[in-house]
Amino acid sequence: MAELVVLDRDGVINQESADFICSPEQWHPLPGALEAIARLSQAGKTVVVATNQSGVGRGLFSAETLDAIHRRMIDAVHAAGGHLAGIFVCPHAPGEGCECRKPKAGLMRQIEAAFGCSLAGQPVIGDSERDLHAARAVGARAILVRTGNGAATEARLVGQEPLEVYPDLATAAQALVAQC
Repeated sequence: MAELVVLDRDGVINQESADFICSPEQWHPLPGALEAIARLSQAGKTVVVATNQSGVGRGLFSAETLDAIHRRMIDAVHAAGGHLAGIFVCPHAPGEGCECRKPKAGLMRQIEAAFGCSLAGQPVIGDSERDLHAARAVGARAILVRTGNGAATEARLVGQEPLEVYPDLATAAQALVAQC
């Protein structure tokens, strides 16, 4: 099995929105993100997405709309020369008490089950504390990017815990590929 790289979606791959990404037309990749996924894919890494999408649970958009948003993302990644091996979604609203909503480890456990491996030591890249906590809950290598909510997250956590931080997904991907 190739090395797994787990990416959060909003704020890492595409622009963050406080009002949710509610349609395919609202999904806009961050500069260099698609090329970063392509670089990881071409280096033999298995790239997957783990994303909280509570807009479904809140009734802001349907599961079918979320699928259309993800089709747009997959098509854009393919057009850049990359591949996403899977998209793992928590569709629940924050108060539902599910086990898959990050910072809980449920999505990470789903990925482990789907690929028949442990995420221990594997990179998980996010822009929020919940991404870092979910990664650490399974022993993964938690990586923060400063895009999306990342700069604010870094400012809150600096000095509290050791952080591996990169300016964006492109820089993180470059570092991961160089470590091969």
